[in-house]
Amino acid sequence: MKRAVYPGSFDPITLGHLDIIERASRLFDEVIVAVARREEKNPLFSWEERIELAGQATAGMERVKVEGFDGLLVDFVRSRNAGTIIRGLRAVMDFDYEFQMALTNRKLAGELETVFFLPSEKYFYLSSSLVRELARAGGELSCFAPPVVVEALKRKFSR
Repeated sequence: MKRAVYPGSFDPITLGHLDIIERASRLFDEVIVAVARREEKNPLFSWEERIELAGQATAGMERVKVEGFDGLLVDFVRSRNAGTIIRGLRAVMDFDYEFQMALTNRKLAGELETVFFLPSEKYFYLSSSLVRELARAGGELSCFAPPVVVEALKRKFSR
């Protein structure tokens, strides 16, 4: 079985993330969306909320499951018997960070491969931080995030 892990903080999961998940699920038998705890990033949504939102957003996708993880990504990937890490690359500024991480992961676990997906053109600029800022300002979100996330953001910022 070809299994891949798509890690991220997913705070929140966006249509860009879902685009990558959908396309990866055509190439792998199973894609695990791995929601990182990452409390040091001061996420808007709790770890449990992010896992739940990602699970709801991917509920109709075959071959996709959502799990949370805390610790080293390579340890999580190995524990799930996956051989591939999926990462998205939006722009040149993503490349430096992602390149460093891919090489670090290769040094830690040489048997794992990192595969980079370019987002579809309509999502090339999209990020979770952009979605959070739009939500904070009361902007239209439906073309950036799945309905379950739009509703969760509205609840967060209506307080």
